[in-house]
Amino acid sequence: MTVAEGLVLRPTTALRGSLELPSDKSISHRALICAALAGGRSYIELRDPGADVRSTIAALSSLGVALSTRLTDDFVGVDIEGLGTDESIGALAGGTGDCGNSGTSMRLLTGALASGSGVATLIGDDSLNRRPMERVAAPLREMGTEIDLDSGHAPVVVRGRRPLRAAEHKLSVASAQVLGAISLAALAADGTTTVQVPGHVRDHTERILAALGAKTSRVVGAEGTVTTINGPTGLRSFRTRVQGDMSSAAAWLVGGAIYPNSNITLRYVGLNPSRTGVIDVLRAMGADIVVDEIPATLLGEPIGDVYVRGGERLRPVSLSEADVAPLIDELPLLAVAMAAADGTSEVRGASELRVKESDRISAMAAALTAAGAKFEELPDGWRIAPGKPREANVVTHGDHRIAISMAIAAWTGVAASVVLDDADCVAVSYPTFWSDASLVGAKS
Repeated sequence: MTVAEGLVLRPTTALRGSLELPSDKSISHRALICAALAGGRSYIELRDPGADVRSTIAALSSLGVALSTRLTDDFVGVDIEGLGTDESIGALAGGTGDCGNSGTSMRLLTGALASGSGVATLIGDDSLNRRPMERVAAPLREMGTEIDLDSGHAPVVVRGRRPLRAAEHKLSVASAQVLGAISLAALAADGTTTVQVPGHVRDHTERILAALGAKTSRVVGAEGTVTTINGPTGLRSFRTRVQGDMSSAAAWLVGGAIYPNSNITLRYVGLNPSRTGVIDVLRAMGADIVVDEIPATLLGEPIGDVYVRGGERLRPVSLSEADVAPLIDELPLLAVAMAAADGTSEVRGASELRVKESDRISAMAAALTAAGAKFEELPDGWRIAPGKPREANVVTHGDHRIAISMAIAAWTGVAASVVLDDADCVAVSYPTFWSDASLVGAKS
């Protein structure tokens, strides 16, 4: 039911069913950009791509990539004529690419443009223009490209160079986006580029580059993760259907873990070990989750089906900085699980949440406090204990993670009811969220 203030959501009477989720955003972005840089024609099949992935498609077209799209049932097929060869990476052209609200698009494209031709400008919406870009620009400048920012933010103006210089980078932030940008630039660098990242980060870029013929490796040690890329090199063209997004699956994993009589099956989901931290945390809280891996990989990525069934009340959990990096996108949803747990949970070392599409620490503090949870906001995280569920008016700040998290809070009874001021923002990452909710019995 809708009212003037927004979408009203209340506790559901069932969470049962089977879903196939939208294609993984992280892999979709990388597959599209790698296809543009590769030699030959690639074909990528995407299930229900959200606004962020569509921003990458549109930006690539604006930057000189010949591509076409076609709709088949729930899938979008993208044909891309690569700009490179098997021996040499392609050069994106000058122009203006609009990244919308997608930080992944902007950061990865900045890396791809580092060896491009002409002058290219990347722009975004107001939210994206407030997100930090110097962390990407600085290492790419060390490799020889010219990048201009507006006080450390977009618009990003890139004057590509070739060949780029190989370099050794030591990042201060564990960011898969920054690692990915440097790795894409390193494909056109003369020699071996090394990137050291504190802690553990997603390895989607290394996996896809290796699958397409690049010489890259990753070593995880006591001081963090070290990735090496040998250039110059080219990439092979490919065909793939991108698997379901674990970040979208997380909504139903959390909902199913909280709801007592749930039984949800999530099919054809990406099972990259750097993305399954949400499963590990929920299992530590007592959730009944079973993973059935399919004996096949896509672009170096494992896939499978995931099952969640509701049972006992969840236990509290404490997460440190070492825990949060692999599940930074799922933390707002895990905050809802913590508000349903039997005791006080804590998250520390998650200050990166403050520079996402919204300040997600403050946004979840306001939303869950309004819903009745006992929420203590910390500079780099929170402490949460359950309270008495209340009716909550939620300001999403246009952030899809906040909207999805609080919808789950409403359906599972963590809140007595929730009114979302912007239900449409879920389309950024999960355009079929509301229809999928109906398929498993969650009504709006």
